[in-house]
Amino acid sequence: MDESSLSAERFEEHRGHLRAVAYRMLGSLSEADDAVQETWIKAARADVGEVENLAGWLTRVVSRVCLDQLRSRKSRREDSLDERPAEPAVRLFRRTDPEAELVMADSVGLALLVVMEALSPVERLAFVLHDLFSVPFAEIAPIVDRSPETTQRIASRARRRVRDQGGAATGDRLRRFRAVEAFMRAARDGEFESLLSMLDPEATYRPDEAARRLGAGTEMFGARTIAEQFAGAGHWTRAVLLDGEVGVVLAPKGRLKLVLTVSFKDDRIAAIEAIAEPERLEAVELRVP
Repeated sequence: MDESSLSAERFEEHRGHLRAVAYRMLGSLSEADDAVQETWIKAARADVGEVENLAGWLTRVVSRVCLDQLRSRKSRREDSLDERPAEPAVRLFRRTDPEAELVMADSVGLALLVVMEALSPVERLAFVLHDLFSVPFAEIAPIVDRSPETTQRIASRARRRVRDQGGAATGDRLRRFRAVEAFMRAARDGEFESLLSMLDPEATYRPDEAARRLGAGTEMFGARTIAEQFAGAGHWTRAVLLDGEVGVVLAPKGRLKLVLTVSFKDDRIAAIEAIAEPERLEAVELRVP
């Protein structure tokens, strides 16, 4: 092998670090693994003979890959808002091991993952690299095509937004996430009164045809009716982020069966939609914080 080429063995020494960087930037284990794999492809083709700090060089490569993914994700969301689809569009990463996702998420922290959803791609990259991995601004600047001084200001702005929980919108998202977690916990425990208290009096529940065939009930109206439906249910469910908003997945033994989208009115759940149609599930972007 050419001495200037990077061997797989040398790359594997840095895989864990690169995965950690990518996960904190992307918030999805499968996306992080994709970013690491693309980094390997780029690195294997590059001349690294003159690279003195291989870890730093690989960190810059994976950061650029993640920045491209974040920008692509933002563009998709803006396009979907322009098109205003009648049904939620979310991409599901089926290859992710749910257990590994949870272990990785626990190491980062729910609040941080949710708050960082509010950051722009450049803010997120600058914050992750500098504040979480101590990369100097002089090394971050070329990745984001900014001066070191501007990069420092971007990171400071991101730090303030994280400290303030990303403003009201992100704080609301975090509260909604915890509310959905509490709702599904009450459902599993059969706590009818707790379920009732978390539902808007005029709440609605609408399953698609595939969800009905799975036994997810029929269309329902009113908090009491919905609470009766959910009491004692909720096993194999977990709160997740769907397109950056809060939802629920039903995944017995790691196999996705159903997605619930949840809408709020003030601090109470106002609408739940159950989705099980395969073509709709294929459109779902799911991340487990």
